[in-house]
Amino acid sequence: MIEIHNLTKKFEQFTAVDNLSFTVKEGEVLGFLGPNGAGKSTTMKIITGFLSPTEGTVTIDGHDIGKQPIAAKSLLGYLPEGAPSYGDMTTLEFLRFIAAVRGFSGAELEQRVKRVVAQVELQSVSQQTIDTLSKGFKRRVGLAQAIMHDPKVLILDEPTDGLDPNQKHHVRQLIKNLARDKIVIISTHILEEVTAVCTRAIIISNGRIVADGTPAELESRSRYHHAVSVRLNSQYDLAADLSGVASIAAVEKNPEEELSYTILATDGAPIFSQVSEIAQARHWPVTEFHVNRGQLEDVFRKVTQSAQGGV
Repeated sequence: MIEIHNLTKKFEQFTAVDNLSFTVKEGEVLGFLGPNGAGKSTTMKIITGFLSPTEGTVTIDGHDIGKQPIAAKSLLGYLPEGAPSYGDMTTLEFLRFIAAVRGFSGAELEQRVKRVVAQVELQSVSQQTIDTLSKGFKRRVGLAQAIMHDPKVLILDEPTDGLDPNQKHHVRQLIKNLARDKIVIISTHILEEVTAVCTRAIIISNGRIVADGTPAELESRSRYHHAVSVRLNSQYDLAADLSGVASIAAVEKNPEEELSYTILATDGAPIFSQVSEIAQARHWPVTEFHVNRGQLEDVFRKVTQSAQGGV
């Protein structure tokens, strides 16, 4: 378990992290979200021991990272944004170097390297120097070094940055598999990554937590939760049929797609059955009809803008 208590980090007069407290349990994949400058990367660097907090503590599996740094850090695998490496080494040379730094040697070293190369699918570039790799492959080399020692805690800063859709899918599946017996914390700005991988999400703004819950719980706070999306094949006045229905808050036309509408629910209550009955009774020219579970992007904007005094 990771326990973070009253974490604060100040840089002269600027407070980057402001009294954060939360815990993360084994098996959780925590998405750590926030706008630029919210304090995400600073918090990640404190958790990994790269920065010292101004106040507060970080405990990893019972080890205080400030008082027992070696014991705590031995449990960590870390993929920072822009992970450094030795560009003149081949992929295999670099991973063997990392394995040696982690204390492995002989047959065990080779076995560890072979395992991570297969897990992250680096076979095709194993003999290439890192400088010649694409951004996506460099990111995968960074992930491979982070899991070399099979850590109990995995801290990943933008893990799929630079990957193509197929590579993103593979890395996300790998993270899910790794998370079965680990703690995984992912800092990301890709909101679809949260719903695809994470079991929980924390949103921070101005160094403070403004939302904490499962992706489904956060999506339920969206104005689009239980909204009904409708696409028609000809013009029809949906709003007239729905006027005066108490459970309908509004009918919005999609500005990017002709004959496409979103019917918003009052207080996020389920409205699909009611709208479906009206659609059938009035013979709407429907080609598509489905329920929205809510939009994480909508919740993200709402809670971060509110924290910043926006509207």
